[in-house]
Amino acid sequence: MTNASVSRSGTVASHAPAKLIDPARFGPWALVTGASSGIGREFVRQLAAHGINVALASRRLSELEALGHEIAEQWGVEHRSIEVDLTKADFLLTIDNATRDLDIGLVISNAGDFARGEFLTVERERLHAMVRVNVLANLDISHHFGQRLVARKRGGLVLVGAALAASDGVPFMANPAATKAYVHSLGRALHIELAKQGVTVTVLMPGTTATPALEKLGIDVDKLPTKPMGVEQCVSETLQALNANRAAIVPGQPDSASLHGVPV
Repeated sequence: MTNASVSRSGTVASHAPAKLIDPARFGPWALVTGASSGIGREFVRQLAAHGINVALASRRLSELEALGHEIAEQWGVEHRSIEVDLTKADFLLTIDNATRDLDIGLVISNAGDFARGEFLTVERERLHAMVRVNVLANLDISHHFGQRLVARKRGGLVLVGAALAASDGVPFMANPAATKAYVHSLGRALHIELAKQGVTVTVLMPGTTATPALEKLGIDVDKLPTKPMGVEQCVSETLQALNANRAAIVPGQPDSASLHGVPV
């Protein structure tokens, strides 16, 4: 099932925060997948605060609509809500049909899937679903929208990975960690390949962040040695890294990307 809707508010926009990105370069529209909660939702809010219209994509249309109306009222931007399941083979067609008429200057490929457990105890179809969302969806989105961004000779692509440890393997999260290693490698390479075309690619590698994912993983926040990072800081540092043409960002550790051979 797919659905899409458009809304615009005439409400006077509120003042945007300190400039983190250049709307002329990364606007007038952005696409955010996994936009209904967590880091994706915060990307939508901060982009809207900079006057960038946002196409919001996820499986939960009602939550997208609520968020879209919120940003339209608060910042006077347009929004488009796209109900789509990234595990489906035709997901890219759904997104393309809903955004073909938009001048998209920024893509935030944020949607992800994960599950804890011993590798051999997780059903194979569940493992495949994680690969479809974390690997194939990032591949398809990067390839399709990379071509659109190159054609306009400016813009940006943010791929959301995971903590640096994912590249080294994470016991009891072997498959999701492996899929995020793909995201890291793809993004680092595209940062070099697309730079000469005027397109910036940045990989976001968040550590422990205060999102619904913590509850899904069964993590007791009160027992963590340090308080999880807020989504506001995670997103604002990522937008600054994108604007500065950095290949990767670990929020809270601005120089950590260089430890893994990532040009900054």
